[in-house]
Amino acid sequence: MKVEKRIQKEVPGLGEKIRRARKVDKRPLIELAALAGMSTPNWYAIENEEMKTLPLATLRKVEAVLGVTFGVEFNEDEDEEEQE
Repeated sequence: MKVEKRIQKEVPGLGEKIRRARKVDKRPLIELAALAGMSTPNWYAIENEEMKTLPLATLRKVEAVLGVTFGVEFNEDEDEEEQE
């Protein structure tokens, strides 16, 4: 039996924060994307906030590659939000 809990959090401007951190990094996008295990179009989709939902694991990979944290945390007490 599986039990699943999904929590979503709105993070305004996250794509732009990722873009700014990437530009400060100076490494080519193709290198950063490869290190994060994704394609460059996928990275651009994240920066442009074209993705409806960004998996937390993907955000953590981006943070690790860029050596930054964007402060996105979840508390156990937060209410579940409906998936659209």
